[in-house]
Amino acid sequence: MLTRRDIILIVTTALITIGFVALAQPAKSVMGSAAIDWKSIEAKPTQTGFFRKFFESPTATLEVLECHVTTLNPGEFSHPPHKHPEEELVIIKEGIVEVLVNGEWKRVGSGSVIFNASNVEHALRNVGDTPATYHVVMWRSAATPKKTTE
Repeated sequence: MLTRRDIILIVTTALITIGFVALAQPAKSVMGSAAIDWKSIEAKPTQTGFFRKFFESPTATLEVLECHVTTLNPGEFSHPPHKHPEEELVIIKEGIVEVLVNGEWKRVGSGSVIFNASNVEHALRNVGDTPATYHVVMWRSAATPKKTTE
């Protein structure tokens, strides 16, 4: 039979263990203000063009803020239509693309902005004769739904 002393010892041991485990976790550094020069980011070749990763980090208000730039060769897709819980903002730097928005393909060009809502199917393809380059800004916050399997 457990005595009061045994229960106190068990609870104390559990709390100390939890504390040590929490302290052992690496602290995630929060991204501060930054200015990142385009030329400082390596353009890595992909099967469909190029990819530049600017950052992917927690911020003071977001679990993750990620920014990358993709350059798609003419006729290429970024990926098949898909969806994910994170929201995204896509800004077309140059070229002509078609984007899947609410089940419809829409054509947009340089300077256009696309918002991909949480868990809504989207895709992007280069329909122009020249490479298309676009910035993608994705974020995850406490309000972002958890990933679901379909």
